[in-house]
Amino acid sequence: MDLAASSAFTVLSPAATATATVRAATRSHAALGHGATGAAGTAVAVAGLAAVSGAQKTRRARRSAPVMVGCSMEDQTYYRDHLVACRAQLNGVDAPTPEETDKHMEGIQAFAKQALAGASAAMLFTSSMEAAVAYPIFAQQNYANPREYTGKIVCANCHLASKPIEVRLPQAVLPDTIFKMEVEVPAKYAKRRQPLADGSKGPMNIGAIAVMPEGWKLAPKDRLPKPLKKEMKGLAWAPYSKEYPNIVVAGPVPGETYEKMVLPVLSPDPNTNDKVIFGKGIFYFGGNRGRGQVYPEGNQSNNNQFLASATGTISAIDGLKVSITTPSGEVKTQECLRGADIVVQVGDEVTKDEPLTTNPNVGGFGQEEKECILQDMNRVYAFCAFAFSCFIAQLSFVLKKKQFEKVQLAEGF
Repeated sequence: MDLAASSAFTVLSPAATATATVRAATRSHAALGHGATGAAGTAVAVAGLAAVSGAQKTRRARRSAPVMVGCSMEDQTYYRDHLVACRAQLNGVDAPTPEETDKHMEGIQAFAKQALAGASAAMLFTSSMEAAVAYPIFAQQNYANPREYTGKIVCANCHLASKPIEVRLPQAVLPDTIFKMEVEVPAKYAKRRQPLADGSKGPMNIGAIAVMPEGWKLAPKDRLPKPLKKEMKGLAWAPYSKEYPNIVVAGPVPGETYEKMVLPVLSPDPNTNDKVIFGKGIFYFGGNRGRGQVYPEGNQSNNNQFLASATGTISAIDGLKVSITTPSGEVKTQECLRGADIVVQVGDEVTKDEPLTTNPNVGGFGQEEKECILQDMNRVYAFCAFAFSCFIAQLSFVLKKKQFEKVQLAEGF
């Protein structure tokens, strides 16, 4: 028995299925010619052509597989004639060809791939920026030197509130010696809560910066004594930049744990460093608690008290948007950020710059200057020798005076 002629052993390919679909579409088009409009026939032809296009794509994908088709050459010629007729009819109504449709689909796929790549890049950029949303990284990214010529530390540009700090350090140290400095940033960290970026309340973090004279630097870890390591409580200090190893920063860290921040410092040795001399050096310290009020770009944070932008009457409060109607009838809207506690109501009279919300800021920045002497042991030895010589000279004068008094008494004066 011939396998090609037997229906029991005939394998129908997608092309054969598409051929049957075209035949059905052609017959339907002929039937519709008696009572239906030409537009309906065109729609049926479009459906048939779409089926043919899909079958052609599937056939190209499976071209490598052998397929046995149970149809004769006469049927293929018949279907080809009808396919040509359908395409001619589609051209009459300005319908796109299958090739144009395939090209359009390829363009859509390329655009989708580009959009996916852009979204992935945006997610990667956003995730990498999360580590930068904390001080003192803002200062490190925007200022080569954190201390301005006026003496102000740049942290004060974003942390507008002023709070005191306390710094303790030795009066004098010897060269190549490790000693500690204490930077205390006092606040009631257990009770005070600050608004976070999402509007919720959270604990305050703290940070500190120390600007030391040239040559002074952070003590290496391998030379830290164990008692000093214990006092640090795992606090990590880091150089401000490669150009300024004498400037170190720490934070943000929890304020409840690190209210007193211990800084280990290695003093320089002028005998090995020509840029360093013995004598007095000035140290500049800055300490901050809580979030700032301004971002480096200049926009406000939600850790602010929002004020009325004009004089007038509160006409509407829509969530965090407060509308103020001025006496001239103009409506100005003041938008408050997340976490703001609005204290005005509709109908209240307000003047310009009058508070609309409470002040959520519980932190602030402070800075202080201290002096420390890099002492030379030769000077210490010289001072000891001078003091001892003065003592001997004074003692000699006293003894000589006592001897002179005894001589006078013996001679009867």
